[in-house]
Formats: sequence, structure tokens, C-alpha cells
Amino acid sequence: MNQNRDPLLQIYHLFIGLISIGALYIIWPYIASVVVLLIFAFLLTTILLPSVDFMERKIKSRGLSVLAVTLALSALIIVFIGSFASGLYTQGVEFTQQIGTDTYQDNLTHLVQKTKDSMPAFVQDLLPSDSDESGSLIGSVLKNFSGVLQNLLSVAGAIGSFIFNFVMVLIFTVILLYEYHNFKRSLVRFISNKYFEIGLRLIFNIERAVSSYLRGQLLAASSVGLMSIVGLFILNMFGANLTLVIFIGIIAGLANLIPLVGPFVGMVPAIMIAVMNNLGNEAAFSHQLFNVIPSPFYLVDIILMFIIVQQIDNNFVTPMLVGESVGLHPMLVMIALLVGGTLLGPMGMLFAVPAAGVLKVVGKEWSFVSKNAHLL
Repeated sequence: MNQNRDPLLQIYHLFIGLISIGALYIIWPYIASVVVLLIFAFLLTTILLPSVDFMERKIKSRGLSVLAVTLALSALIIVFIGSFASGLYTQGVEFTQQIGTDTYQDNLTHLVQKTKDSMPAFVQDLLPSDSDESGSLIGSVLKNFSGVLQNLLSVAGAIGSFIFNFVMVLIFTVILLYEYHNFKRSLVRFISNKYFEIGLRLIFNIERAVSSYLRGQLLAASSVGLMSIVGLFILNMFGANLTLVIFIGIIAGLANLIPLVGPFVGMVPAIMIAVMNNLGNEAAFSHQLFNVIPSPFYLVDIILMFIIVQQIDNNFVTPMLVGESVGLHPMLVMIALLVGGTLLGPMGMLFAVPAAGVLKVVGKEWSFVSKNAHLL
């Protein structure tokens, strides 16, 4: 009798598998943060590996190549975070000073009243009509705005946490970059001669799928960020009065790394800044898109601009740069995003598609082995 078909052995393997899953479920809350850092380090290693290998071939030193690439990346991120925090702080301070003035409160009251007057009569009947209730509404709005600004001004704590996590990811990445090929050779040694070629092909296909997807997504995100910045500058030429344009574009580009969900994230800060900067500006409130469509504070213009950017990305940029790197059906992408978001939140949505691509590669190799086991 074939030992692999022994029912007792199969039950034993199932029992061990269930125990392993249960143990992982128990210890997962304690190791989840470390696992996420390691996954980030692996993805970052996949992106930086070609640059390190190329530089090593030029200067004949693995250590110096890893050091040069990681220092360049660190400098770029530090400059970005410093500039972003400085710009955000300046924007928050300016708006905090404005929101406390009587003029700003009068402008907000006028905006609420004007918006109310533009609504249908049956909607107006449902809203507060006396000045006391309107005043309490304005006070509530101002209080909520102040709370949001306080959170924005306390972003230093979040940046500190990000820097700590980034340093840990960078340490793991340096180790992986320096020892990557040694790790790969060590992994290959564990593959038996019977499955040696299949194992090598599996490792190669996983590397190719993940690296091509990530590089394509980063290039697509860069194009979205650049197009968003250009679009926002064009809106400013027509009087939109938007600040932090470069950082809004960068946020839009980074958010684009999450398929189907991230593309509209950059729209939110742009709309908030447009309202904050133009409150009290009668021309901005009365603005019309194409002199036909009412677009107070250029909100419709901003939404339309981001929709155009996203359509260009979806129909031209992403298919050309990413293509069939993971070869997943859009329905499977949606399911992967939902599962990843449910398990790990936004972080899970970021990892969902490449993880699904890896599972697809493993599944294809497993299917190949199952169908051709008699030839091995």
C-alpha cells in the first residue's frame, strides 16, 4: 500500500496542520507587527535588488553597493517627510489663526446660510431656522475643525512611529540585500533532487511576479502623482488657490498603490484645502465649471481632474507598465482586496494583490507537479 494514501497518516497530517494553525492563531497578535515589517523589508528588497546587483557589478563590492542604495533611499524619504511635516504644520497654523477670527466665522455663517437658501423648500423646513440654532451649528463646525487641526498638528507622534518602523524595515532590508543570494542558495539546498528544477522554477516565477508587479505599480504611482500635480497647478492658474500641491500629488500617487481604492484618496485633502483657503471668497464660491456647471470652491473641477487622471492611469499607464504581471482576473483582485482589508486593514489591501499573485504561482506549480508526478 502506498504510504502517502494511508488514512492514518493523512489523519495525522491533518491533525498536525490544525494544531499548527491554532498555534499560529494564538501567537499571531504578538508577532503580527514583526511579520508586517519583514514583509515590507522583503518587498523593499525586491525593488532595490536590481540596483544593488547593478552597482555591485560596477564597483565589485556588495557592502558598498547596499550602503549606497539604502543611504540614497533614506535621504530621499527623510527629505520628503521633513518637507511634508513642515508644509503641513505651516498650513495648520495658518488655518488655526484664521478660524479663530470673527471674519472667518462670519464667512462660515454666510456659507451655511447661502447653502441653505440654495436648497429646496422641503429640505429647508428640516433645517434649523432661528439664529440660535444656526449659531450652535456654526460653533459645532468650528469645534470639529479645531479638533481636526489639533490632530494634524500632533502628527509628529505618528511621524516618530513611522520613522521607528522605517528604521527597522531598513535594517531588515540591508540584511536581506547583503545576504540575499546566500539566503537563496541556502533555500535551494533544502530542495530534494527530485524537485530541484521545479523548486528553482517556483522561486524564479515568484521573484519575477512580485518584482515586476511592484516596479510597475511604483512607476504607475509616480505617473499618477505627476499628473495630479500638473492638474492641480493648472487649477491654480484658474484661481483654485490650492496649497501643498506637490504633497497632495504625492499622496495621490502613493494611495494609487492600493488598486481600486487608493485613486480617490488624494481627492480628499485637495477638497479640504480648497474649502479652507477659499472660504469667504465670493468668486470662488460662485465659480462654474465651463461656465455652466456650478462648482463652489472648485470642488467639481478637482473631482473631474482626479477622475481624468485615474482614467488615464487605468486605461493607458497601468496596462502598459504593470500589464499581466500577476495575471489575476479583476474579480479575484476585488476578493483579494476585501480579504486583505478585513484581515490587516489598509496594510492588508496593499499586500493583497502581490500575495494573491504569489499564491497563483504556487498553485500553478502545484498543479503541474500533481499532473506530472508520474514523470518525476
